Amino acid sequence: MDLSNLKPVEGSVKNKFRKGRGHGSGNGKTAGKGHKGQKARSGAPRLGFEGGQMPLYRRIPKRGFTNRNRLEIEIVNVNQLEAFDDGAEITIESLIESGIIKNPKDGVKVLGKGDLTKKLTVKVNAFSASAKEKIEAAGGTCEVI
Repeated sequence: MDLSNLKPVEGSVKNKFRKGRGHGSGNGKTAGKGHKGQKARSGAPRLGFEGGQMPLYRRIPKRGFTNRNRLEIEIVNVNQLEAFDDGAEITIESLIESGIIKNPKDGVKVLGKGDLTKKLTVKVNAFSASAKEKIEAAGGTCEVI
C-alpha cells in the first residue's frame, strides 16, 4: 500500500460537475448549449415538439385500448408435466426449478394439450376443463391455490 495506489471507495464519489462556471471549467460561457437559437434559451420546447407542425404522435391513427388491469398468466400444458416423476407434487416453485416456466407474473394455468400417464398432484392458480379431466383420469389431483 502506497500513495500511488489510493482510490476512493466505490460509490462514495459522485459527479460534482458544474456547468456554466467560467472559461476555466471547460464548460463555461454557453454551458454546452452552443450559440443562440431556440434550444439555447430557457423554456425550450418539450420533447416531441415539431415547431407547430402536427406532431407524429398525434398524426398516427390510434385503435383499440389497452386494459391496464390485464393479468399476465403463464401457461403450462399437460404434456409438459410428463417431465416430473410419478406421484410428484407440482407447485409453481417446482415448475420454475425444472425450467418449464420462468416468471409467473400473475399466476400459472394448466391447459389440456397432450396426454398424461403419471399420477401427479398439481397445485397452481387455474386449470382448463380438459386439463383437469386428463390429470384426474391419470389418477392425480388438481388443487387451485
